[in-house]
Amino acid sequence: ASKQDPMAFRRALLRKTPRALAVLDLAAKEAGWGKPVPRGRGRGVALLYNSWGTYLAQVAEIEVSGSSDVRVHRIVCAVDCGQVVNPDIVKAQIESGVVYGISAALWGEVTLKDGRVEQSNFHNYRVLRINETPPIAVHLVRNSEAPGGIGEPGTAVTAAALGNAIYAATGKRLRKLPLQPGLASSTR
Repeated sequence: ASKQDPMAFRRALLRKTPRALAVLDLAAKEAGWGKPVPRGRGRGVALLYNSWGTYLAQVAEIEVSGSSDVRVHRIVCAVDCGQVVNPDIVKAQIESGVVYGISAALWGEVTLKDGRVEQSNFHNYRVLRINETPPIAVHLVRNSEAPGGIGEPGTAVTAAALGNAIYAATGKRLRKLPLQPGLASSTR
């Protein structure tokens, strides 16, 4: 809607917020923001702003096939959660949050029939499978701020980053979750 580069738009809004700007810039650098992507692919960005003392920027790179299926090629996260006690645990928490976020964003729908939930387990509730999991790069911003929360940040931004990437690839802005069925119905 702003007709600006999404990264430049966010940078302009965050001039007075150095921690948010730092994660945004690091995610952009590590994701190769500004470099061209093949036709049918798109990159999208999202930012988590001071959630429990944590800032996180995420760039998703996706591809939309002719059948309107979304394939996530990679996710790049930059995280500032203050002082990091155990970097491996922080990275693992972000990675698992992203995996859950992809599942929720693309397929996370529960349906009801006669007042009962139709899905009973993973055989009829779609989740991201191990062989579908894209590379997830997590880059930590080191500083001496008080430690922040790390439980939800990886999940919280994923749908927004994927939605923005789908828009970049297709020109279609999806406004309902899950994004996968929404994309299929919006391209018919």
